[in-house]
Formats: sequence, C-alpha cells, structure tokens
Amino acid sequence: MDVRNSIRDWYKIPKGILRLCFILINNLYSIPTYVMWMFLLLPLRKVNPEVYWKIEGYFFHWLLAMVSLWSYSAGYNIVELGDDLTECLDDRTLVIANHQSTADVPLLFACFNPRKQIIPNIMWIMDSVFKYTNFGVVSVLHKDFFIMSGKAKREKSLQEFRKHLLNYYIPLKRKWLVLFPEGGFLRKRKAISQRYAEKMNLPKFEHVTLPRVGAMQVIMDTLSQKSVINNNSNSENSDKTEIPKIEWVLDITIAYPNGWPVDLSHIVFGHREACETIMFYRLYPCKDLPQDSENLTKWVFDRWSEKEKMLDSYYRTGTFTCDFNSKKCVGPRRAVVQDYLRFAILHVFFIASTYLHVQMFVAAYNYYNYFVY
Repeated sequence: MDVRNSIRDWYKIPKGILRLCFILINNLYSIPTYVMWMFLLLPLRKVNPEVYWKIEGYFFHWLLAMVSLWSYSAGYNIVELGDDLTECLDDRTLVIANHQSTADVPLLFACFNPRKQIIPNIMWIMDSVFKYTNFGVVSVLHKDFFIMSGKAKREKSLQEFRKHLLNYYIPLKRKWLVLFPEGGFLRKRKAISQRYAEKMNLPKFEHVTLPRVGAMQVIMDTLSQKSVINNNSNSENSDKTEIPKIEWVLDITIAYPNGWPVDLSHIVFGHREACETIMFYRLYPCKDLPQDSENLTKWVFDRWSEKEKMLDSYYRTGTFTCDFNSKKCVGPRRAVVQDYLRFAILHVFFIASTYLHVQMFVAAYNYYNYFVY
C-alpha cells in the first residue's frame, strides 16, 4: 500500500510543474491582452464612456474566468448552501465574508463566474498590497478600491473610500461590492483579535476574527438612501448623479474541509487532494439593517458570532446548521458548475488577441525603422 501511495505521489511533481507553467503562460497572454484592449479603447471612453465600461466589464469577467479555471481544474469545487441569490443578482448588493486564506478571492471568482450579471458589475475592496500583484493593474483599470491598513492610515483611507464610491461606484453603475470586514487572514489576525477581545470583554473567536466596521459604515452612510450629489471633476459622469441605494447585504461564510483552508499554492500546483469548499449564504434586505454606528457594529458582530458557531459545528460534525432566530436556512446543496467549452473559447480569444497585439507592435516597430533609418 505504501508503494502505491509513493507512486501516486510522484505524479504530483510533474503535475505541479505543468500547472505552474500553464498558469504563468495563461497570465502572459491574458492580463496584457486585457490591458492592451483597454488602452486601444481609450478613445471610446472619451466619446461614449457607458459603452466603454460595459465592454470593460465583459473583458474583466472573461479574465476572472481564467482564474476560475485554475481552481476548478485542480478539483477544488464549491458547494453553495443557505439562501437563494436569485433575488439580489441584478440589485445593488454589499457582500461581506470571513477571510481565511489567499484562496478566498479566487474561489469567490469561481463562485460568481457562472452568473453573468455579477462580475462585470462588481467592485472589490481589498488591501492595498494587492495593487502590486500580477492582477494589480487589472484592478486599477477596473476601478476597484485598495484600502490601506494600519490605525494611522485608517481615517484617511475611509475618506478616500467614500470619494471612490461617489466618483466610480455610482457613475460606473456598479452593482456588487465585496468587503472582507476582518481586514486580513485568520492565521495572521487571530492572536491580535483574541487579545483585543479579552481587553474589551468581547467573545474570543477561534474560526473567525473580530470584524472591523469602518468600511461598511462608510458604505451604509453613503449608499443607504437615494439622494442627488454634485460630482467633482474626477467623476466619470455629468454634473449631477443620483446616489443609488444598496438593497441587499449578502453575508457569505466560507468553510474549508476540516478547517484547513485551500491556499494559492494549492490552486497553482494542485498538490492538495480534491475537496469541496462551502459557501454559506445569508441574504438581508438593507432596509432592515441599523444605520447608526453603534447598532450596525452590534449587527455585524452578531453575524460573526453566528459564523463562529456554524464553523465550529461544521468542523466538528461535517454538517452545517443554521437555526438562528428559529430560522432553518441550510437548504439543498448546490454545486457550482463551470463550463469548459466557454473556457476553451475564451482561451482562443485571448491567444488570438495576443497574436494580433504582437503583430501590431511588430508593424509599428518596422514602420518606425523604415522612416528613421
């Protein structure tokens, strides 16, 4: 039996190398293609910005589909439980989720990818360090927001976040906002969170960390009711814009098998055995949420206390329970299924676009040489 396991494990090495090579090459012909198309379409942004941003949304969705393929092809599947998302797919929705590892965002990509309404109209709120990753330029062009961590920068960052909502989220007609209130990975923040909880006489969590409510408070203050504002010169829209109202809050509890999070290295190399990640949804009408800071903080803390109970139960028993306020809401398991034919078509598109862009560069270089020399 040990010999068989050893032989099987040997396959993980060439498999991991092949996956790494594929992902690196995939990055090389996908991300530059997105950037080039956005550059070539800049004149359209001046003439008809609404059409430009609609096209950009499609390109952004196609690019994130590439990332969805990475986890799906490695066997890291997603199962959805809880509330049905049908009601909020086309509405303005704030997504809040617990944060455990580097795989949280790619798996959310994979979760949203089959739903055509979400990714083209989404805005991600992420730590400023992600600006310097391979996807940083994409997020900058898509107008995602990079929030700065640290107490000294927090107030300034929240002020900039409010301006970003007014200057981009509203004029670009984004729908979904994705926020990780914990502000960092579980393994990095757990000890700090527990020390703070002990100091402030708050519950000490094992499977989540105490959430920060600042960014969510800015969203609620800015987008909780309809009004009209005067845009500044940085806005993508005309002089006056109606502020849209956030209609839903979608609370996602991300649960990994046995409490062992999938991480980015697993997705890249595929060396972890295939497994299922649970996405547990609870959908709340925004009108039912408290607006003032104190009660909103309590509301968010209550949700995180429920997450702690759900995750503790899941890790101990292997099943989810949700019986809060006498509401049974586990529901049927719904597997997220990706479309390999769509993946193939998108790869052909990105490869063909890369070839076209290279030919354009070669032609421009030859043209330059002809007239200069």
